[in-house]
Amino acid sequence: MDIALQRELARLLATRRRERRPQSGLDQRLVPPDKATAYRVAGMVAEELGWEVVGWKIAAMKEALQRQLRTDSPIYGRVFAPIVESPASVEHAKLCSPIPEVEYQARLGADLPPREKPYTLAEVTEAVVSLHPGIELAECRFVHDAAFPPLPAILADGAGSGTIVCGAAIPDWKTRDIAGQEVLLSSNGMLRRKGTAGEALDHPMVPLTWLANELSRTGIGMKAGQIVSTGTLTGMLRPKPGETYVADFGPFGSVTATYA
Repeated sequence: MDIALQRELARLLATRRRERRPQSGLDQRLVPPDKATAYRVAGMVAEELGWEVVGWKIAAMKEALQRQLRTDSPIYGRVFAPIVESPASVEHAKLCSPIPEVEYQARLGADLPPREKPYTLAEVTEAVVSLHPGIELAECRFVHDAAFPPLPAILADGAGSGTIVCGAAIPDWKTRDIAGQEVLLSSNGMLRRKGTAGEALDHPMVPLTWLANELSRTGIGMKAGQIVSTGTLTGMLRPKPGETYVADFGPFGSVTATYA
């Protein structure tokens, strides 16, 4: 896939984000041939948009979700401003194929720049200034229909990144049972899903360490102040207009998002 086609795809995806308008399918000549090309296009999309990159999203840490997303490894994408505090409300009609995902969100207090030596879990944990309960309001610039394109097209689109809704910081999170805490996702008062970080991620610092090393390897790195949504604990749902989602993290607080 030559640079001209990569630029064409980047311009298309940037336009779709600006206009908040998804499309069905993708011309085969614009489908990136591999993940490396797809991530390169995602970087071009960020350049085309010129929007502030306030963080990152991670998905598919474990095999079950990898199968569902048609990947053999975790995936990531840039998150653009703004970060929204809970409770949040968004207009369903203005979103592209929305999906609410309950996630722990880590805010960096120090840069994690590219380097030759891999980052350790301890180093990455030390770089995190706070951990928050949250919901990622994921979006995809491609309609989920029979023409839905292959995974590389989704990676070029930021792995379906959307809006991060962030709850209050968890006090003393490094000494709490983050992995074992059950999280409940309800919609309009009805329990829809439940899960734990232990089941989905092992611990939020595991995917964060993976991302630190993946971005370091490709010469990008992460910056202090950025927030990383570390991966869904409750899978993926299709929200309807008028639904309010509440993610209950027990003693760690709750986060609310409404699709108006």
